[in-house]
Amino acid sequence: MSTTTAEPDQQQAELSPDELQRYSRHLTLPEFGREGQEELKNSSVLLVGAGGLGSPAATYLAAAGVGRIGLADFDEVEASNLQRQILYGTSDVGRPKLDAAAERLNDLNPHVEIERHEVRLTSDNALGIIDDYDVVADGTDNFPTRYLVNDACVMTGTPNVYASIFRFEGQVSVFGTEDGPCYRCLYEEPPPSGLVPSCAEGGVLGILPGFIGTLQATEVIKLLTGVGEPLVGRLLMTDALNMDFRTVNVPTNPDCPVCGENPTVTELIDYEAFCGIPQDDEASTNGTADADVSDSDDAIPETSVHALKHRRDAGDAPFVLDVREPYEAEIASIDADQLIPVDELADRLHELEADPDEEVVVHCRSGGRSAKATKFLREKGYDASNLDGGVLAWSDEIDPDVPQY
Repeated sequence: MSTTTAEPDQQQAELSPDELQRYSRHLTLPEFGREGQEELKNSSVLLVGAGGLGSPAATYLAAAGVGRIGLADFDEVEASNLQRQILYGTSDVGRPKLDAAAERLNDLNPHVEIERHEVRLTSDNALGIIDDYDVVADGTDNFPTRYLVNDACVMTGTPNVYASIFRFEGQVSVFGTEDGPCYRCLYEEPPPSGLVPSCAEGGVLGILPGFIGTLQATEVIKLLTGVGEPLVGRLLMTDALNMDFRTVNVPTNPDCPVCGENPTVTELIDYEAFCGIPQDDEASTNGTADADVSDSDDAIPETSVHALKHRRDAGDAPFVLDVREPYEAEIASIDADQLIPVDELADRLHELEADPDEEVVVHCRSGGRSAKATKFLREKGYDASNLDGGVLAWSDEIDPDVPQY
């Protein structure tokens, strides 16, 4: 059954002569035909994220003739995106992603309407944006947005085609349909904050989002046209290194807090807090602090990149510990005194070259892993603080020659 939401008395747009020619390979498919193509023309899809997954998904959905495509993203194109985000080219670096994406998609298929949502999805705006579309394709790379999209889709009755990637592995499923599970049925709670590295920290094979995003687009088209059997109640997992595909069943959880028989989450919540991500302290994010954040039972002391630079210039530099992976240090370095990956720190604490009474500033790429390491070191008696913003902040505010990745 198609998920197209046009009112019964609303006139359905028919295919123009140019579209009949453009989509001729679809029209000759007995299972698809003109009816399926007109379903696509009169349907709408919201892609949350115009990055690695959103690039191939948006490209194929536009080429296929989905009538209205919404793109929700607020980033600019960076050089590090080009290894996998095929919507963009070198000339787009520095441009808003939505400007570059809309330009490319309109050139690919001028019959498709591209809507831009240059905002971060939040609990305040997600329901209003998502409710305006027939299907959502979730290509986000963080847990707060992933749970937000899931809950908003369930609450608005909008199917959610989910996909995720990491290193060499990918997943695809369909959540939030009337008779199927939601994302929380599979993962009721997020992993502890900082446990799962981002793609920027852990890496991703550039081709992986290409075929996972294409699978995601395939599921969207199946939902919109009623062709085939969507991945409702099934999770497709793939390992690109072994080219292994397997599918596991995902049952509906009657006790699910969102889609269960007696839901306890009936409105959108604070998803940063739900995922255990601490809110930025004003003193550590104002960009001008030149001293450490004061310590408390709940706060991890932080040092700004400007404070570290000032102390280095004055010859009073603290001991700097890098807790990233060695391959990350090969990409970008801010001249740390020692490197011990955060997951090895407990076992290798005896290797730490800092004196027990010496001040230690801990850094990673953006501040998440180093916060975890800082907390551990303080529990062991070290005078440790977290470098606010990590390598990315150093590159932005101190030395633009340090690569961002």
